[in-house]
Amino acid sequence: MNHEKVKKLVESLLIEIGENPKREGLLSTPKRVAEAYEFLTAGYDKDIEEVLNNAIFNEKYDEMVLVKDIDFYSLCEHHMLPFYGKVHVAYIPNGKIVGLSKIPRIVDVYARRLQVQERMTKQIADTIDKFLSPKGVAVVSEARHMCMMMRGVEKQNSSATSSAVHGIFKDDARTRDEFFNLIKLRGV
Repeated sequence: MNHEKVKKLVESLLIEIGENPKREGLLSTPKRVAEAYEFLTAGYDKDIEEVLNNAIFNEKYDEMVLVKDIDFYSLCEHHMLPFYGKVHVAYIPNGKIVGLSKIPRIVDVYARRLQVQERMTKQIADTIDKFLSPKGVAVVSEARHMCMMMRGVEKQNSSATSSAVHGIFKDDARTRDEFFNLIKLRGV
């Protein structure tokens, strides 16, 4: 990202909304915004194979693996306003498992982009499916969208839920129900 260009764009934006970018409180704002957007969109520069870092292991475990309540923050691609919440990821291994810390890292790769919740949910599921070839994958994301809370419909207590299910989670109602019941339980 070209920080100087972004800083100039932010300075122009401040002028367009009626602010004075030379005002004391705004002097460093263009620099801070450029740094913030670099961090908030860092997912574009991440390679999933590097994120996984050879942490896929052969294992004969064939029961559900669930990592839930993964916090995420993203930016809505329609308004560039934040949406945030939790993601729950489950898979049933088919001879391979992944280091548990890699699942939140996968979530971050897709959350740190301009995004829509539905696509992000699917990208996480598709990635687990591609690299592990499990018997099934299920991902649920629950989020609050500032674009719905601060503007537009202005519904502060609304939230959105999206899901993506593959394999046995799609084909077997009992497995899918087990997943949905487990994510309802409060953790440790």
